[in-house]
Amino acid sequence: MQKSPVLSEIQQKNTAPIIHSRHCNKDGSPQFSNRLVHETSPYLLQHAHNPVNWFPWGEEAFEESKILDRPLFVSIGYSTCHWCHVMEEESFEDLEIAEYINNHFVAVKVDREERPDIDSIYMGAVQLIHGHGGWPLNVFLTPRKNPIFGGTYFPPRDGDRGAITGFLTILHRIHSVYSMQRKSVEQSSEELSAALRKMLAPSHDPGFPCPDILDSTVDLFKKLFDHDHGGVKGAPKFPSSLPVRFFMKRYMRKKDPSCLFMVTQTLEKMARGGMYDQIGGGFHRYSTDNVWLVPHFEKMLYDNALLAMAYLEAYLLTGRSLFRGITEDILDYVLREMRIDEGLFHAATDADSLNENECKEEGFFFTWNPEDIGQILSPEHARIACMHFSLTGKPHFEGRYIPHIVQDAKVTAASFNISEDSLDDIIRQIKNVLYKERLKRKPPHADTKIITAWNSLMISAFTRAGSVLENNVYTDAALVAATSLWEKIYVQNRVYRTYQAGNPRHRGCLDDHAFLVQALIDLYESTRDEAWLSKATEMDNILSSFFEDREHGGYFMTASDHESLIAREKPGNDHAVPSGNSIQALNLLRLFDITGNITFRERAERIFSAFSKQLDQHPQGFGDMLIALDHYYGYDQTNKG
Repeated sequence: MQKSPVLSEIQQKNTAPIIHSRHCNKDGSPQFSNRLVHETSPYLLQHAHNPVNWFPWGEEAFEESKILDRPLFVSIGYSTCHWCHVMEEESFEDLEIAEYINNHFVAVKVDREERPDIDSIYMGAVQLIHGHGGWPLNVFLTPRKNPIFGGTYFPPRDGDRGAITGFLTILHRIHSVYSMQRKSVEQSSEELSAALRKMLAPSHDPGFPCPDILDSTVDLFKKLFDHDHGGVKGAPKFPSSLPVRFFMKRYMRKKDPSCLFMVTQTLEKMARGGMYDQIGGGFHRYSTDNVWLVPHFEKMLYDNALLAMAYLEAYLLTGRSLFRGITEDILDYVLREMRIDEGLFHAATDADSLNENECKEEGFFFTWNPEDIGQILSPEHARIACMHFSLTGKPHFEGRYIPHIVQDAKVTAASFNISEDSLDDIIRQIKNVLYKERLKRKPPHADTKIITAWNSLMISAFTRAGSVLENNVYTDAALVAATSLWEKIYVQNRVYRTYQAGNPRHRGCLDDHAFLVQALIDLYESTRDEAWLSKATEMDNILSSFFEDREHGGYFMTASDHESLIAREKPGNDHAVPSGNSIQALNLLRLFDITGNITFRERAERIFSAFSKQLDQHPQGFGDMLIALDHYYGYDQTNKG
């Protein structure tokens, strides 16, 4: 596949790792270096020249903690995280804070996208402590890796950003308590670890979810639904908070018009909002407000894969051209800006970018000054652009405008005495001009890691879109990516989580395997090539051998021969991406449909049984498992009818 000159320019600009420090010698070389210089993760490399003496997660750090008799300070984040950048600049580049960390702790940096197993455990600990969590995730551990205390972003000093207690004070307090009250700290950390193990694995009460839970969950979401703006009421708004694909399944079963309204209202409002990149395509991660206007500007591969599939299904259900257009725009954006030479897709792009003064600014690349539009476009097109994309009145973010659509196209067309078709043509011209102008800016940094789970989701999106839209470009993209991914991450009969700098890294987790099985089944159903089905069953055998709980049902996040951690999670709840157990439940039902092998269906039933109590108590967190359950009961109804 040849890249266009524009694509080459974009990738040359935004895929080089950001390795920076404000502490440099006269020749520009960094004054400090730590063990992270040997890593390949863009996130870890961003911290390789901090004055903090960072270790990567591993035995060297744990042994150092034991030898020096110091607690571990573990900081977890990812390279496109805005507040991770803020804390680095404020605290990890601060010489006083760095010196205190180096003298009293063993500091460990973790890329949560490389090690979701570690992230999930200590996110659970922080949620037990505070009731909420986020990134950067900062936790203090005993040398046995039990959590002592943790939190998210900490301002550097007391009073900064309105905080009563700053990070430096917290460091002093943790050191003091650990030194003076060791037995109490160790006992509390053991109790917290025990509570964590209980939280991360479902209870083993026997049961099975009844079909009534499908309708009762719909009723629950009707109460949570934002009728004016779509999604769940309140702010911030995440696309994953409302399981629109589940509502589409229920509408097809029951013809409940409210299910269809929740789907179309949500997808339309998101597509018209600022969370959607109106100029370049693709969705930002979430909206900070309740109207989908001001996003958190990073773009994640998984969000765009999942949303492409949701809009594609909505197009199939409704036939609306808007939903088809958004599907195509997402996938075209991914092909243009997130695909690398091997046909795979990099993980994410940053929320921050450099402004005209070479300073990092959140959202600068995607937003516009009030005078920009008039200078770039002809007078008539500028007036149309300002009306269509709502670029008037009070700026939306940091003195700049975020393109979004409030007014119906027919109203705009009538205002300029032109047809809607003519308006569509003009808007395409405007977007092309603005996109080319935007390319002159320095684009956000891209995290170039290849993540198996996220690439698998995107392969599914391209496969399904290629089939439904009869677009061979999308089908070919899926085939090339799947072939390349298989070659790079499947080594000696085991799947790896990431591929970076020519090497696979870190054994794969449940998501990597389950999402890959889903992609392989999608490819088989699209092409009828038995080789993809054979690979899917091969992956399922690995899941069965290393991840499946043979006694109680369901799948653990990590393999049986994985590194020993303080807890072995069995994840059920969906978060930004669906739970691996949810996806694997549907995988097994689909394999049963294809092969007729009853064992697949029985193993899916064991997943439903394992999570029956959690489904009953908190069904709103199990959207994709409910899709699998809908498939399960729908099959029964079809075959009994």
